[in-house]
Formats: sequence, structure tokens, C-alpha cells
Amino acid sequence: MSNRYLRQTILPEVGPEGQARLGAATVLVVGAGGLGCAVLQYLTAAGVGRLIILDHDRVEESNLHRQPLYRMSDLGQPKVHAARAALEALNPGTRIEAVFERLSSVNAMSLVSAAEVVIDAADSFAVTYLLSDTCQRLRKPLVSASVLGLTGYVGAFCGGAPSYRAVFPELPRSAGSCAESGVLGTAVGVQPSIPFIAASEVGSADIVIDLRSLTETPVSPFATALRLEVEALENAQLQFPSGARVVLCCRSGVRAWRAAQALQRQGHDKLALLAIGE
Repeated sequence: MSNRYLRQTILPEVGPEGQARLGAATVLVVGAGGLGCAVLQYLTAAGVGRLIILDHDRVEESNLHRQPLYRMSDLGQPKVHAARAALEALNPGTRIEAVFERLSSVNAMSLVSAAEVVIDAADSFAVTYLLSDTCQRLRKPLVSASVLGLTGYVGAFCGGAPSYRAVFPELPRSAGSCAESGVLGTAVGVQPSIPFIAASEVGSADIVIDLRSLTETPVSPFATALRLEVEALENAQLQFPSGARVVLCCRSGVRAWRAAQALQRQGHDKLALLAIGE
């Protein structure tokens, strides 16, 4: 075993067997921007055997504050080619395949088929839904993430779990972009995860907040649930018992996610999301 991976192979969660699985794995990363750069560096450093990078953009100077794979000498070059060069210098043991294309219904099936895990780092709803549909069909796990301003999200879908489309069946009413709203460079490297859970995983010690209105759902399936619409929660300063988990539920998960972001801003970090349907 190479000394390169010694510090992680001594972890019981990894071990020699886990490191061997990483070395045999193929990961498709769609998007080589801010999120993609962070993901690609960590996967390469960890010893993932094969990375397929898909992106259709070229390096611009405005990328450099949050995309550390690239240099001034890379300006104008396809991101996938510049990323491949940087990653091969970091770890020549990882095979890097650069695909300078847009994701489309034409190439999605073959790209996803080639990977064990798919990472959506493209910051595009069209890409996310296409990857979700393809991963669900092929039963491949999908990790999707996005960052805007100072905040972001990361979630795992498909591969036997609900798809992104199942959790978020409707597009948001509006969506910003890094060019319009800005983004802090270091935000792409920090992704605390708020998990989606099943109704059966809600425990008696959890504090459940049902965000559906009384008109929408007169009776909550959780007898002790607080009934609070998301707009009211966003404007409130709520206090919860120390150590208690707050479970936020709504029909599709979109309002639960908004509520979770509001609670995070208020200093609450033990949260879970539940898409409960009608």
C-alpha cells in the first residue's frame, strides 16, 4: 500500500479494503466549476481510480477566486483539459477522462452507465433533472450540490433511494446565479449536509414541524407536530431543547429546505427533512 493513502487507510471506516474499492471506482463529475474543483481535488487525492469530467466551459478570470485548479495560464482553455492537467500532476495514479461537451439526452446514458457514482456540480436545474432521471433508470447513486452567495446544499439521491425529481418535483419560482448574486469562494469547500429521512425514522424525541397549511392538510400524521408555515418560521426566532433534532416536513421537500436554511441562520444545526406528500 502506498504511503500516499496511509493516513486514511488506518481509519477503520476505510482500511485496505476500502482503499482498494476507491482505486477500482469510476466517478462521473458533471461540472468543473467551483464545486467541481473542490470535488475533483479531494477524489483525486483520495485515490479514486478513474474520474470522468464533463464540462463545456472555458476558464475565465472571474473563475479563479473559487476554482483553484486553474491558473492565469489556463485562461481561455477548456476547463476539463486544464483540470485534467492539474489533477494528473496531483496524483498520476488516477486516470482522468476529459469530456468537453454539454450534458444532453444524447450522451447522458453512456456517461452515467460508465460510473459507479455520479456527482452533479453543474449548478443547472436542467442538468440536475436529467442526471436524476438517468441515474434513477440505471440505479446509480447521484450526489447533487449547489452554492450561491454564502450558502449551499448537498443531497444524495437515486441508487435505490428517491430521485431528485421525486423529492423536488417542482422547480423553484426563481433561481439566482453566481454572476447575479455572487458567491464566496470558500463556500464551495464547505457543505454541511441536511439529510432527508423517511417518516418511519422520526423518533419520539424529535421535534416535528409540519409546514403544510391547515387548509392543505387539516391533520398531520404526527400528533405532536407543530403547525407553522415556512414564511412564519423564516421570520421567527425559535428555541428548542438542547440536543433535540428538528424534523421539517412538507409535501415535496422544497419548503422544508427553505425552513432548514432559516433555522441554520438562527444557529440550529441538528435538522432533518421529510417530503411527506399530500
